[in-house]
Amino acid sequence: MARIGYARCSSEIQSLDIQIERLKAEGCQPIRSEKVSGASRDGRTELAAILDFIRAGDELVVVRADRLGRDTRDVLNIVHELDQRGAFLTVLDPHVSTRGESGRIVLTVLGMVSQMERRFILERQREGIQAAKAKGVYKGGARRLDREKVVAMKAAGHGPAAIAKALGCSRMQVYRIIGSETQASVSDSKDREARWL
Repeated sequence: MARIGYARCSSEIQSLDIQIERLKAEGCQPIRSEKVSGASRDGRTELAAILDFIRAGDELVVVRADRLGRDTRDVLNIVHELDQRGAFLTVLDPHVSTRGESGRIVLTVLGMVSQMERRFILERQREGIQAAKAKGVYKGGARRLDREKVVAMKAAGHGPAAIAKALGCSRMQVYRIIGSETQASVSDSKDREARWL
């Protein structure tokens, strides 16, 4: 019987260290982790790998229920998939296990609270943006990467992996910037051609 740990956070700038240390202290082996939104199961490859791998009698361990998902239906679907495989879920804070029926009830409530909390956060964020726009002070989210630096490094012959390492970001962010710059440059060329016709 394996205790499989799963750690998740939503963004690249957040750290998984505390969750991983806690899971190690609980004797989890292996521990899978990822930095991806918990709003849905899209793109959560590590979680998918666990659900493919887990066997009867195994235990999936997470630090908090919201690490498993922000949507109650998703969390309950995961519990159902574990049931189908004869495995179960344990949440450490507060300590809840799906070995018994009372644990399932508590987990359902925790999932609902997590989902409600997410809705409140998004609502407060929208209200803040609307208030800032009304005052004329909203500038949008700050850019996390220096786009010009990415483009300059690409022009100097550096590959996406080298650029990502140098700037401390993911290759996907580099690809997005390079792709958008290439698209803008193609669009500019077409505009210039149209003006000459």
